[in-house]
Amino acid sequence: MISFSPPDITQAEIDEVVDTLKSGWITTGPKTKLLEKQLAQFCHTSKVCCLNSATAALELALYLLGVGPGDEVITCAYTYTASCSAIIHVGATPVLVDVAPGSFHLDYDQVAKKITTNTKAIIPIDIGGVMCDYDQLFSILEEKKSFYKPSNEIQGAFDRVIVIGDAAHALGASYNGQVAGSVADFTAFSFHAVKNFTTAEGGALTWKDRDGLDNEFMYHELQLLSLHGQSKDALAKTTLGSWEYDIVYPAYKCNMTDIMASIGIVQLKRYPQLLARRREIIDMYEAAFKDLPVSVMNHFTETDQSSGHLYLLRLDGYSEQQRNAFIIKMAEVGIATNVHYKPLPMHTAYKKLGFDMKDFPNAYSQYENEVTLPLHTSLSNEDVRFIISNVIDCLKKGFYV
Repeated sequence: MISFSPPDITQAEIDEVVDTLKSGWITTGPKTKLLEKQLAQFCHTSKVCCLNSATAALELALYLLGVGPGDEVITCAYTYTASCSAIIHVGATPVLVDVAPGSFHLDYDQVAKKITTNTKAIIPIDIGGVMCDYDQLFSILEEKKSFYKPSNEIQGAFDRVIVIGDAAHALGASYNGQVAGSVADFTAFSFHAVKNFTTAEGGALTWKDRDGLDNEFMYHELQLLSLHGQSKDALAKTTLGSWEYDIVYPAYKCNMTDIMASIGIVQLKRYPQLLARRREIIDMYEAAFKDLPVSVMNHFTETDQSSGHLYLLRLDGYSEQQRNAFIIKMAEVGIATNVHYKPLPMHTAYKKLGFDMKDFPNAYSQYENEVTLPLHTSLSNEDVRFIISNVIDCLKKGFYV
């Protein structure tokens, strides 16, 4: 049985968690602060705020920027709901764009057409570990800068629509030599159990230095937002006589704990090797599939170095039903696969918001014959060869229903 995406946990992570449990400090504390510093160094940024999910990171970024009712935020129809639900949570209006023909990334021409004077931000998706074309995106936003109408001081630090990268898949990826976290204005990462780098649950928000933005203020505000608006966290309150605190405003509860951070501290030490192994597996897949009737997303190009999170495979000529039959056949031989993603307008929640899948034909074309193969560091070369053999066998026989 080959699982789709199990976590890669060693005795080192277990030992670090045990150390935390024995320390008597298991909520947000010294290990969370240490992981934030290490991630900031890894991402080439000044500050990182660790949280309990990438969803929280996206939502807090929007809240920090003052995005809310009356504002519009653009994102892609081809993504997981978190990219869009964060927009709805802060009361803003989501504006969905299609992917470009034959691509898993958003259509930049459509982005240009969707920008209005109400547009405050865009959330592009770094899907599968491959970052979007940020040069093209920033160029479009620069051309449309006359539409941008900041409504508060922090928005005023920007002269164009703000880019909040959904890099849930992309820790360790790079674009034109710049690592994820240092490209978009703000970047949200996921450390969920299925991600390359995990803290079981978890995520983080980082941002680029910018004139007009005070990094210490930004970090402090994120701390308030993630802990009920409480002026002191539990660690600060342990100082003798420092029990008293204030609730500055009723905020959220989405902080990371030291137990979670303990896993991340060890994972980050191991991460270069984990990324290298993922590339080895991708290379094996690409060599095996190059002459087959399939289309794959390129993970490694002159401009892109992927984190290798997902191996997205399109079965050329297959319908949605035929793709599903392929998935069943793979499951019957013990190989778990998945689909990334069912576009948002196909889901009940987004249909109720008025989105129609007919308006996103490219997203449907990508979805209907896409299957995601196992890609994780617990796979042996023998496992990879077994997957490849069964993919080839299924394609040769055909499973048309």
